[in-house]
Amino acid sequence: MNENQKIVLDIEDRPNPGKWLMLSIQHLFAMFGATVLVPFLVGLSPGVALISSGLGTLAYLLITKGRIPAYLGSSFAFIAPILAAKSFGGPEAAMVGSFLAGIVYGIVALLISKLGIKWLVHILPPVVVGPVIMVIGLGLAGTAVNMAMYENPGAEELVYSNTHFMVALATLAITVICSIYFKGFLGMVPILAGIVGGYTIAIFAGLVDFQKVMDAPVFQMPDFFIPFVDYTPSFSWEIVSIMVPVALVTLAEHTGDQMVLSKVVGRNFIEKPGLHRSILGDGVATMIASMLGGPPNTTYGENIGVLAITRVFSVFVISGAAVLAITFGFIGKITALIGTIPQAVMGGVSILLFGIIASSGLRMLIDNKVDLGNKRNLVISSVILVIGVGGAFVKVSDEVSLSGMALAAIVGVVLNLVLPGRTESEGKNNLFEEEISSKNEVA
Repeated sequence: MNENQKIVLDIEDRPNPGKWLMLSIQHLFAMFGATVLVPFLVGLSPGVALISSGLGTLAYLLITKGRIPAYLGSSFAFIAPILAAKSFGGPEAAMVGSFLAGIVYGIVALLISKLGIKWLVHILPPVVVGPVIMVIGLGLAGTAVNMAMYENPGAEELVYSNTHFMVALATLAITVICSIYFKGFLGMVPILAGIVGGYTIAIFAGLVDFQKVMDAPVFQMPDFFIPFVDYTPSFSWEIVSIMVPVALVTLAEHTGDQMVLSKVVGRNFIEKPGLHRSILGDGVATMIASMLGGPPNTTYGENIGVLAITRVFSVFVISGAAVLAITFGFIGKITALIGTIPQAVMGGVSILLFGIIASSGLRMLIDNKVDLGNKRNLVISSVILVIGVGGAFVKVSDEVSLSGMALAAIVGVVLNLVLPGRTESEGKNNLFEEEISSKNEVA
């Protein structure tokens, strides 16, 4: 960023109504594609996801005292854990697990408020978090490819389709082109542009049926999945083993987002209003989502990108986007339209998105100068990658098992704590220890 760039609207500035609406719609579009993609992939309601993201963002703004202009949307890190939880306990297990993840955020927020963040650095350094993030992306690679190639990606007997694969590749191409070559609005919403472009192609390819859209009412109550109304929550250690390790990793991601956001806005959000408030806000947003039947929430890099480009930091604009998301969730035509998107289109977008998740883990290693020439770092990262991507698991009991990313994260943490030479090998921890620029500095 150019340090001479002026702030168009500061955090507490309120735009006029017309400008306010347009700026909020821009943030809505930035998060829309990714936020509805997650529930689409895990079999939850997109309408509920939109509502829970809006409510979660409003809760986040309240908890952070309206000082951090961040939008929260569906978290990709929880896709595999939600699918795993649903496979043995149905959607209720996934919602209980999401709620527990929010509790973990609250506990960590309390510890940070009392002890600072150095203990978190000790447990989750970049040499552990980076490879685990790579596992999250690579572990979902098969899901993306199956959605792109097959007519029936969830069936036992897969049926290959050239039409579906061509639509997926066209969707991928549009997303990549918008991301690389376009500036301005299309450059900020490549996921949404890819979905719209791929959807248009899918219509001409005969993959879209509009009957459900025509039959749907304009306004409709979303398919909420509320505890003690639609199901009775039940606790199990297997749910804990699946969800809690993911929460620990996303906590490190959250801290990184706060660092980036602090640079973009030119304020130290880690100190004021404090990382503990930000993490608590994220946790409460996730708990709200779990009580409505939506996926866990997280701060969105897409919306941070909008802030960086527009220089509009107003929390009123963010809250406006949240209100719009809630409104969209109650519009039956929109929910039905989302439901008509072919899986091939979502598969094409997912090829890039899941790859970006994996690449962001690699970037974390590079940014923090983790030396993989050091045997200690090489051992930790290698073991995490193979255990996580290979699908290794440990059966603790008949009901409890640790597998995939959860097991990889735990093994990585243990190796980091027990192997000698930690201080000499870990490199510069930019993620947690880099000084945040002052109010007058702009990244």
